[in-house]
Amino acid sequence: MSINHKINEKNDDMLPEYDFSQAKRGKYSKRFPNDVVMVTLAPDVAAAFPDADSVNEALRVLIKAANKVAPAA
Repeated sequence: MSINHKINEKNDDMLPEYDFSQAKRGKYSKRFPNDVVMVTLAPDVAAAFPDADSVNEALRVLIKAANKVAPAA
């Protein structure tokens, strides 16, 4: 029995047409700096922000407002 077959038996929720036998772990990871955190936005939220800079700016405004109401300890 091949290794791939054993893995497929353990993860039986994977569809048979998914073939990761040629996949490379971390293939694109060098594109991002080490301090980047990736998050998934809901579609309605993503539609409101054209790029990462606009998301970061909105979050900075929110942080400033929150700190005025209740300063971080």
